[in-house]
Amino acid sequence: MISRFLVCLVAAGLLLASVGCGSSATEATPSTTSPTETSGDLTSPPKVTEPQVVESQSLKTGAATLSESNFAELQGQRVGLIVNQASKVGDSHIADMMMAATEIDLVALFAPEHGVRGSAGAGEAVGDEVDPQTGLTVFSLYGDTRKPSSEMLDGIDTLVFDLQDVGTRYYTYISTLGLAMQAAAESGTRFVVLDRPNPLGGETVTGFTASNTDSFISQYPIPSVYGLTSGELATMIVGEQWLDGLDQLDLTIVEMQGWERTQTWNDTTLPWIAPSPGLPVVEAALIYPATVLFEATTISYGQGTDRPFQQIGASWLDGEDLANQLNGFGLSGVEFEPVTFVPTPNDVNPNPRLVGEELQGVRINVVDPKTFDATTVGLYLLAAVEARTKTAGQPSVVDSPGLLDLLAGSARLRESLVGTEPEQLVESVVSVEDSWSESVAEFVELRSSYLRY
Repeated sequence: MISRFLVCLVAAGLLLASVGCGSSATEATPSTTSPTETSGDLTSPPKVTEPQVVESQSLKTGAATLSESNFAELQGQRVGLIVNQASKVGDSHIADMMMAATEIDLVALFAPEHGVRGSAGAGEAVGDEVDPQTGLTVFSLYGDTRKPSSEMLDGIDTLVFDLQDVGTRYYTYISTLGLAMQAAAESGTRFVVLDRPNPLGGETVTGFTASNTDSFISQYPIPSVYGLTSGELATMIVGEQWLDGLDQLDLTIVEMQGWERTQTWNDTTLPWIAPSPGLPVVEAALIYPATVLFEATTISYGQGTDRPFQQIGASWLDGEDLANQLNGFGLSGVEFEPVTFVPTPNDVNPNPRLVGEELQGVRINVVDPKTFDATTVGLYLLAAVEARTKTAGQPSVVDSPGLLDLLAGSARLRESLVGTEPEQLVESVVSVEDSWSESVAEFVELRSSYLRY
Protein backbone atom coordinates (compact mmCIF):
# COMPACT_ATOMS: atom_id res chain seq x y z
CA MET A 1 0.00 0.00 0.00
CA ILE A 2 1.37 3.42 -0.96
CA SER A 3 -0.22 6.42 0.71
CA ARG A 4 0.31 10.14 0.52
CA PHE A 5 0.38 12.21 3.69
CA LEU A 6 -0.86 15.78 3.39
CA VAL A 7 -1.14 18.37 6.10
CA CYS A 8 -3.23 21.49 5.63
CA LEU A 9 -4.01 24.26 8.08
CA VAL A 10 -7.78 24.48 8.41
CA ALA A 11 -9.15 27.22 10.66
CA ALA A 12 -7.44 26.64 14.00
CA GLY A 13 -6.79 22.95 13.56
CA LEU A 14 -4.81 20.49 11.48
CA LEU A 15 -6.36 18.27 8.84
CA LEU A 16 -4.60 15.01 8.03
CA ALA A 17 -5.45 13.20 4.83
CA SER A 18 -4.11 10.08 3.14
CA VAL A 19 -4.76 9.64 -0.57
CA GLY A 20 -3.57 7.18 -3.17
CA CYS A 21 -0.77 7.86 -5.64
CA GLY A 22 0.55 6.47 -8.89
CA SER A 23 2.23 3.30 -9.24
CA SER A 24 29.25 9.25 -2.77
CA ALA A 25 30.60 7.45 -2.98
CA THR A 26 33.26 4.91 -3.35
CA GLU A 27 32.03 1.39 -2.83
CA ALA A 28 33.70 -0.52 -0.02
CA THR A 29 33.14 -3.65 2.02
CA PRO A 30 33.96 -2.32 5.48
CA SER A 31 34.28 -4.35 8.63
CA THR A 32 32.59 -3.40 11.85
CA THR A 33 31.84 -4.60 15.33
CA SER A 34 29.23 -7.27 15.81
CA PRO A 35 25.63 -6.04 16.09
CA THR A 36 25.22 -8.20 19.16
CA GLU A 37 27.45 -5.86 21.15
CA THR A 38 24.77 -3.18 21.44
CA SER A 39 21.56 -4.65 20.07
CA GLY A 40 19.94 -5.78 23.32
CA ASP A 41 16.38 -4.88 24.22
CA LEU A 42 14.65 -2.02 22.42
CA THR A 43 13.16 -0.57 25.59
CA SER A 44 13.32 3.20 25.24
CA PRO A 45 15.44 5.26 27.63
CA PRO A 46 13.75 8.15 29.46
CA LYS A 47 12.35 10.90 27.27
CA VAL A 48 14.63 13.87 26.67
CA THR A 49 13.29 17.40 26.91
CA GLU A 50 14.12 19.03 23.59
CA PRO A 51 12.00 21.96 22.37
CA GLN A 52 10.43 21.50 18.98
CA VAL A 53 11.96 24.11 16.70
CA VAL A 54 9.96 24.32 13.49
CA GLU A 55 11.28 25.73 10.21
CA SER A 56 10.14 29.31 9.67
CA GLN A 57 10.56 29.13 5.91
CA SER A 58 7.63 28.91 3.51
CA LEU A 59 9.10 25.62 2.27
CA LYS A 60 8.47 22.85 4.76
CA THR A 61 10.26 19.53 4.54
CA GLY A 62 8.44 16.31 5.26
CA ALA A 63 10.04 16.27 8.70
CA ALA A 64 8.74 19.78 9.42
CA THR A 65 5.28 18.85 8.18
CA LEU A 66 5.22 15.78 10.41
CA SER A 67 6.48 17.60 13.49
CA GLU A 68 3.92 20.38 13.08
CA SER A 69 1.20 17.74 13.28
CA ASN A 70 2.67 16.56 16.60
CA PHE A 71 3.74 13.41 14.76
CA ALA A 72 0.10 12.44 14.23
CA GLU A 73 1.02 9.92 11.53
CA LEU A 74 3.12 8.01 14.10
CA GLN A 75 0.95 8.26 17.21
CA GLY A 76 0.98 5.13 19.31
CA GLN A 77 3.75 3.60 17.19
CA ARG A 78 7.09 2.10 18.16
CA VAL A 79 9.40 3.85 15.72
CA GLY A 80 12.81 3.19 14.19
CA LEU A 81 14.54 6.13 12.49
CA ILE A 82 17.09 6.20 9.64
CA VAL A 83 18.85 9.55 10.02
CA ASN A 84 22.10 11.47 9.91
CA GLN A 85 23.35 14.90 10.95
CA ALA A 86 21.28 16.67 8.27
CA SER A 87 17.98 15.24 9.55
CA LYS A 88 16.89 18.48 11.16
CA VAL A 89 13.88 20.73 11.50
CA GLY A 90 15.21 24.21 12.09
CA ASP A 91 17.95 23.81 14.67
CA SER A 92 16.59 20.58 16.15
CA HIS A 93 17.48 17.04 15.11
CA ILE A 94 14.43 14.96 14.27
CA ALA A 95 15.62 12.16 16.58
CA ASP A 96 15.76 14.56 19.55
CA MET A 97 12.34 15.93 18.66
CA MET A 98 10.82 12.46 18.48
CA MET A 99 12.37 11.53 21.82
CA ALA A 100 10.69 14.55 23.37
CA ALA A 101 7.30 13.71 21.83
CA THR A 102 4.94 11.88 24.17
CA GLU A 103 2.74 10.67 21.31
CA ILE A 104 5.27 8.17 19.92
CA ASP A 105 7.87 5.72 21.19
CA LEU A 106 11.21 6.11 19.40
CA VAL A 107 13.09 2.88 20.12
CA ALA A 108 16.07 2.66 17.73
CA LEU A 109 18.20 4.61 15.27
CA PHE A 110 19.73 3.31 12.03
CA ALA A 111 22.99 4.70 10.62
CA PRO A 112 23.74 5.06 6.89
CA GLU A 113 27.19 5.75 5.44
CA HIS A 114 28.94 8.44 7.57
CA GLY A 115 26.85 7.56 10.66
CA VAL A 116 23.91 9.09 12.54
CA ARG A 117 25.85 12.21 13.53
CA GLY A 118 27.99 12.36 10.35
CA SER A 119 31.39 11.66 11.86
CA ALA A 120 32.56 8.78 9.59
CA GLY A 121 34.42 9.35 6.33
CA ALA A 122 33.53 8.10 2.85
CA GLY A 123 33.68 4.30 2.71
CA GLU A 124 34.54 4.08 6.41
CA ALA A 125 32.80 1.30 8.33
CA VAL A 126 30.05 2.42 10.70
CA GLY A 127 29.60 0.23 13.74
CA ASP A 128 26.67 -0.37 16.05
CA GLU A 129 26.76 1.97 19.02
CA VAL A 130 24.68 3.91 21.52
CA ASP A 131 23.74 7.44 20.49
CA PRO A 132 24.99 9.80 23.21
CA GLN A 133 22.20 12.32 22.64
CA THR A 134 19.21 10.00 22.93
CA GLY A 135 20.68 6.94 24.63
CA LEU A 136 19.20 4.78 21.87
CA THR A 137 20.77 1.80 20.15
CA VAL A 138 22.18 2.73 16.73
CA PHE A 139 22.15 -0.12 14.23
CA SER A 140 24.68 0.24 11.42
CA LEU A 141 23.52 0.00 7.80
CA TYR A 142 27.06 0.56 6.54
CA GLY A 143 29.05 -2.20 8.17
CA ASP A 144 28.62 -5.96 8.16
CA THR A 145 25.18 -5.40 6.67
CA ARG A 146 23.65 -2.77 4.42
CA LYS A 147 20.07 -3.92 5.09
CA PRO A 148 18.16 -3.96 8.39
CA SER A 149 17.88 -7.49 9.74
CA SER A 150 14.69 -8.99 11.15
CA GLU A 151 16.30 -8.82 14.59
CA MET A 152 16.90 -5.08 14.19
CA LEU A 153 13.26 -4.52 13.23
CA ASP A 154 11.83 -6.74 15.96
CA GLY A 155 9.42 -4.68 18.04
CA ILE A 156 9.32 -1.76 15.57
CA ASP A 157 5.96 -0.83 14.07
CA THR A 158 7.14 1.88 11.70
CA LEU A 159 10.55 2.54 10.14
CA VAL A 160 11.07 6.21 9.21
CA PHE A 161 13.57 7.41 6.58
CA ASP A 162 14.80 11.03 6.81
CA LEU A 163 18.04 11.46 4.83
CA GLN A 164 18.96 14.40 2.63
CA ASP A 165 19.76 12.99 -0.80
CA VAL A 166 21.72 14.86 -3.50
CA GLY A 167 19.90 13.60 -6.60
CA THR A 168 22.61 11.36 -8.04
CA ARG A 169 22.44 7.62 -8.69
CA TYR A 170 25.74 6.77 -6.98
CA TYR A 171 25.05 8.56 -3.68
CA THR A 172 24.56 5.65 -1.31
CA TYR A 173 21.59 6.95 0.67
CA ILE A 174 19.15 5.91 -2.06
CA SER A 175 20.54 2.37 -1.90
CA THR A 176 19.97 2.43 1.85
CA LEU A 177 16.43 3.61 1.11
CA GLY A 178 15.66 0.66 -1.15
CA LEU A 179 17.19 -2.02 1.06
CA ALA A 180 15.42 -0.62 4.12
CA MET A 181 12.09 -0.71 2.26
CA GLN A 182 12.81 -4.28 1.28
CA ALA A 183 13.52 -5.25 4.90
CA ALA A 184 10.37 -3.48 6.08
CA ALA A 185 8.26 -5.36 3.53
CA GLU A 186 9.75 -8.69 4.61
CA SER A 187 9.03 -8.03 8.29
CA GLY A 188 5.62 -6.43 7.86
CA THR A 189 6.93 -3.10 9.16
CA ARG A 190 5.38 0.10 7.90
CA PHE A 191 7.79 2.42 6.05
CA VAL A 192 7.58 6.23 6.07
CA VAL A 193 9.70 8.59 3.97
CA LEU A 194 10.03 12.20 5.14
CA ASP A 195 10.60 13.99 1.86
CA ARG A 196 13.27 16.63 1.30
CA PRO A 197 14.27 18.79 -1.71
CA ASN A 198 16.48 17.48 -4.47
CA PRO A 199 19.38 19.99 -4.38
CA LEU A 200 19.77 19.71 -8.17
CA GLY A 201 16.09 20.46 -8.74
CA GLY A 202 13.37 18.27 -10.14
CA GLU A 203 13.75 18.93 -13.85
CA THR A 204 17.30 18.03 -14.85
CA VAL A 205 17.69 14.42 -16.00
CA THR A 206 20.97 13.46 -17.65
CA GLY A 207 23.63 10.79 -17.94
CA PHE A 208 23.73 7.09 -18.70
CA THR A 209 20.99 4.87 -17.31
CA ALA A 210 22.77 2.27 -15.23
CA SER A 211 23.09 -1.10 -16.93
CA ASN A 212 24.68 -2.82 -13.92
CA THR A 213 22.35 -2.63 -10.91
CA ASP A 214 24.12 -5.10 -8.62
CA SER A 215 26.23 -2.50 -6.83
CA PHE A 216 25.55 -0.37 -3.77
CA ILE A 217 26.56 2.66 -5.85
CA SER A 218 24.47 1.65 -8.85
CA GLN A 219 21.38 -0.14 -7.57
CA TYR A 220 18.64 1.12 -9.90
CA PRO A 221 18.29 1.56 -13.70
CA ILE A 222 18.19 5.34 -13.48
CA PRO A 223 20.31 8.11 -15.08
CA SER A 224 23.24 9.68 -13.25
CA VAL A 225 21.08 12.73 -12.41
CA TYR A 226 17.45 11.65 -12.15
CA GLY A 227 15.42 14.67 -11.01
CA LEU A 228 13.35 13.02 -8.27
CA THR A 229 12.96 13.53 -4.54
CA SER A 230 13.54 10.59 -2.21
CA GLY A 231 9.80 10.17 -1.78
CA GLU A 232 9.21 10.10 -5.52
CA LEU A 233 12.08 7.68 -6.04
CA ALA A 234 10.73 5.40 -3.29
CA THR A 235 7.37 5.10 -5.03
CA MET A 236 9.12 4.50 -8.36
CA ILE A 237 11.28 1.72 -6.89
CA VAL A 238 8.09 0.03 -5.69
CA GLY A 239 6.03 0.72 -8.79
CA GLU A 240 8.68 -0.45 -11.24
CA GLN A 241 9.61 -3.45 -9.07
CA TRP A 242 13.32 -2.63 -9.13
CA LEU A 243 13.77 -4.63 -5.94
CA ASP A 244 12.11 -7.94 -5.08
CA GLY A 245 9.46 -8.34 -2.42
CA LEU A 246 7.98 -4.83 -2.30
CA ASP A 247 4.46 -5.69 -3.45
CA GLN A 248 3.06 -5.68 0.08
CA LEU A 249 5.10 -2.77 1.44
CA ASP A 250 3.03 -0.35 3.52
CA LEU A 251 4.63 2.88 2.26
CA THR A 252 3.74 6.43 3.27
CA ILE A 253 5.37 9.58 1.88
CA VAL A 254 5.19 12.69 4.09
CA GLU A 255 5.37 15.36 1.44
CA MET A 256 7.05 18.73 1.51
CA GLN A 257 4.97 21.88 1.36
CA GLY A 258 5.98 24.73 -0.95
CA TRP A 259 8.68 23.06 -3.04
CA GLU A 260 8.57 23.27 -6.84
CA ARG A 261 10.44 21.19 -9.41
CA THR A 262 12.13 24.24 -10.86
CA GLN A 263 13.88 24.96 -7.55
CA THR A 264 17.49 24.04 -6.96
CA TRP A 265 18.76 24.30 -3.39
CA ASN A 266 19.72 27.97 -3.72
CA ASP A 267 16.11 28.78 -4.61
CA THR A 268 14.97 27.53 -1.23
CA THR A 269 15.53 29.30 2.08
CA LEU A 270 16.71 26.16 3.81
CA PRO A 271 20.19 26.17 5.34
CA TRP A 272 22.66 23.71 3.85
CA ILE A 273 23.69 21.02 6.33
CA ALA A 274 26.33 18.78 4.77
CA PRO A 275 24.68 15.39 4.13
CA SER A 276 28.17 13.87 3.95
CA PRO A 277 31.59 15.27 4.95
CA GLY A 278 32.74 15.62 1.34
CA LEU A 279 29.91 18.03 0.45
CA PRO A 280 30.37 20.84 2.99
CA VAL A 281 28.69 23.50 0.82
CA VAL A 282 25.83 23.30 -1.64
CA GLU A 283 28.14 24.22 -4.54
CA ALA A 284 30.00 20.95 -3.94
CA ALA A 285 26.72 19.04 -4.28
CA LEU A 286 25.94 20.82 -7.57
CA ILE A 287 29.38 19.98 -9.00
CA TYR A 288 29.58 16.47 -7.52
CA PRO A 289 28.17 14.68 -10.61
CA ALA A 290 31.04 16.15 -12.65
CA THR A 291 33.98 15.46 -10.36
CA VAL A 292 32.86 12.17 -8.79
CA LEU A 293 34.19 10.47 -11.93
CA PHE A 294 37.68 11.36 -10.76
CA GLU A 295 37.31 8.96 -7.83
CA ALA A 296 38.21 6.31 -10.45
CA THR A 297 41.39 8.14 -11.51
CA THR A 298 44.82 9.15 -10.23
CA ILE A 299 43.76 12.83 -10.25
CA SER A 300 42.95 14.74 -7.05
CA TYR A 301 39.34 15.90 -6.81
CA GLY A 302 39.98 18.30 -3.96
CA GLN A 303 40.18 15.96 -0.99
CA GLY A 304 42.25 17.51 1.77
CA THR A 305 41.32 21.06 0.70
CA ASP A 306 38.49 23.46 1.52
CA ARG A 307 36.97 22.73 -1.91
CA PRO A 308 36.34 18.97 -2.13
CA PHE A 309 34.62 17.97 -5.40
CA GLN A 310 34.95 21.57 -6.62
CA GLN A 311 38.43 21.33 -8.11
CA ILE A 312 40.73 18.77 -9.71
CA GLY A 313 44.48 18.73 -10.13
CA ALA A 314 47.75 16.87 -10.70
CA SER A 315 51.41 17.85 -10.53
CA TRP A 316 51.84 17.49 -14.30
CA LEU A 317 48.79 19.48 -15.40
CA ASP A 318 48.94 23.06 -16.66
CA GLY A 319 45.99 24.65 -14.91
CA GLU A 320 45.87 27.81 -17.00
CA ASP A 321 45.97 25.92 -20.28
CA LEU A 322 43.29 23.48 -19.10
CA ALA A 323 41.02 26.29 -17.87
CA ASN A 324 41.40 28.17 -21.16
CA GLN A 325 40.43 25.10 -23.17
CA LEU A 326 37.41 24.27 -21.01
CA ASN A 327 36.17 27.88 -21.02
CA GLY A 328 36.55 27.83 -24.80
CA PHE A 329 33.89 25.14 -25.09
CA GLY A 330 31.26 27.66 -23.98
CA LEU A 331 29.53 25.29 -21.55
CA SER A 332 26.41 26.78 -19.97
CA GLY A 333 26.34 28.04 -16.39
CA VAL A 334 29.99 27.40 -15.54
CA GLU A 335 33.41 29.00 -15.54
CA PHE A 336 36.77 27.27 -15.04
CA GLU A 337 39.48 28.94 -12.99
CA PRO A 338 43.15 27.86 -12.93
CA VAL A 339 44.18 26.87 -9.44
CA THR A 340 47.13 25.54 -7.49
CA PHE A 341 46.53 23.58 -4.29
CA VAL A 342 48.23 21.19 -1.88
CA PRO A 343 46.10 18.38 -0.36
CA THR A 344 46.69 18.12 3.38
CA PRO A 345 45.28 15.69 5.97
CA ASN A 346 42.17 16.82 7.83
CA ASP A 347 39.41 15.28 9.94
CA VAL A 348 37.34 14.41 6.86
CA ASN A 349 40.24 12.97 4.84
CA PRO A 350 43.22 11.95 7.00
CA ASN A 351 45.05 10.57 3.95
CA PRO A 352 43.91 12.49 0.85
CA ARG A 353 45.10 11.54 -2.62
CA LEU A 354 48.44 13.15 -3.62
CA VAL A 355 48.90 14.47 -0.08
CA GLY A 356 51.58 17.11 0.29
CA GLU A 357 52.09 17.60 -3.46
CA GLU A 358 51.65 20.95 -5.16
CA LEU A 359 49.00 20.38 -7.80
CA GLN A 360 47.82 22.45 -10.73
CA GLY A 361 44.35 22.17 -12.16
CA VAL A 362 41.01 23.92 -12.41
CA ARG A 363 38.31 25.04 -10.03
CA ILE A 364 34.73 24.73 -11.26
CA ASN A 365 32.61 27.81 -10.53
CA VAL A 366 28.87 27.48 -11.09
CA VAL A 367 27.53 30.84 -12.28
CA ASP A 368 24.00 29.67 -13.17
CA PRO A 369 22.67 26.53 -11.45
CA LYS A 370 19.64 26.51 -13.77
CA THR A 371 21.68 25.91 -16.93
CA PHE A 372 24.68 24.13 -15.41
CA ASP A 373 24.85 20.47 -16.49
CA ALA A 374 27.33 18.76 -14.19
CA THR A 375 27.25 15.46 -16.07
CA THR A 376 28.24 17.10 -19.35
CA VAL A 377 30.91 19.16 -17.58
CA GLY A 378 32.31 15.93 -16.16
CA LEU A 379 32.61 14.49 -19.66
CA TYR A 380 34.55 17.46 -21.00
CA LEU A 381 36.72 17.64 -17.89
CA LEU A 382 37.67 13.97 -17.90
CA ALA A 383 38.21 13.93 -21.68
CA ALA A 384 40.40 17.04 -21.58
CA VAL A 385 42.57 15.63 -18.79
CA GLU A 386 42.80 12.20 -20.43
CA ALA A 387 43.80 13.74 -23.76
CA ARG A 388 46.73 15.46 -22.05
CA THR A 389 48.21 12.17 -20.88
CA LYS A 390 49.74 11.53 -24.29
CA THR A 391 51.34 14.98 -24.45
CA ALA A 392 52.69 14.60 -20.92
CA GLY A 393 53.87 11.04 -21.48
CA GLN A 394 51.53 9.81 -18.75
CA PRO A 395 49.49 6.59 -18.68
CA SER A 396 45.70 6.83 -18.62
CA VAL A 397 44.46 8.68 -15.55
CA VAL A 398 41.77 6.00 -15.11
CA ASP A 399 43.23 3.47 -12.69
CA SER A 400 39.91 1.93 -11.53
CA PRO A 401 38.02 1.14 -14.75
CA GLY A 402 35.39 -0.97 -12.96
CA LEU A 403 34.56 1.89 -10.60
CA LEU A 404 34.37 4.36 -13.49
CA ASP A 405 31.89 2.09 -15.28
CA LEU A 406 29.73 1.93 -12.13
CA LEU A 407 29.81 5.69 -11.61
CA ALA A 408 29.10 6.41 -15.27
CA GLY A 409 26.48 3.67 -15.45
CA SER A 410 28.02 2.18 -18.55
CA ALA A 411 31.38 1.19 -20.06
CA ARG A 412 30.60 3.49 -22.98
CA LEU A 413 32.16 6.53 -21.29
CA ARG A 414 35.46 4.80 -20.60
CA GLU A 415 35.60 3.20 -24.04
CA SER A 416 34.91 6.52 -25.76
CA LEU A 417 37.14 8.84 -23.77
CA VAL A 418 40.10 6.85 -22.52
CA GLY A 419 42.87 7.33 -25.04
CA THR A 420 41.08 10.18 -26.79
CA GLU A 421 43.33 12.14 -29.12
CA PRO A 422 43.22 15.90 -28.43
CA GLU A 423 41.77 16.66 -31.87
CA GLN A 424 38.93 14.15 -31.25
CA LEU A 425 37.92 15.53 -27.86
CA VAL A 426 34.72 17.38 -28.78
CA GLU A 427 33.62 14.66 -31.19
CA SER A 428 34.01 12.00 -28.50
CA VAL A 429 32.08 13.99 -25.90
CA VAL A 430 29.22 14.75 -28.28
CA SER A 431 29.08 11.07 -29.19
CA VAL A 432 28.77 10.07 -25.52
CA GLU A 433 26.04 12.66 -24.89
CA ASP A 434 24.10 11.49 -27.94
CA SER A 435 24.32 7.88 -26.78
CA TRP A 436 22.32 8.52 -23.62
CA SER A 437 19.69 10.87 -25.06
CA GLU A 438 17.22 8.12 -25.95
CA SER A 439 17.39 6.38 -22.56
CA VAL A 440 17.02 9.74 -20.77
CA ALA A 441 13.88 10.50 -22.78
CA GLU A 442 12.45 7.08 -21.90
CA PHE A 443 13.17 7.60 -18.21
CA VAL A 444 11.59 11.07 -18.20
CA GLU A 445 8.40 9.56 -19.62
CA LEU A 446 8.48 6.64 -17.18
CA ARG A 447 8.94 8.82 -14.11
CA SER A 448 6.07 11.17 -15.00
CA SER A 449 3.45 9.13 -13.12
CA TYR A 450 5.53 9.27 -9.94
CA LEU A 451 5.95 13.04 -9.71
CA ARG A 452 4.37 14.66 -6.63
CA TYR A 453 5.36 18.29 -7.04
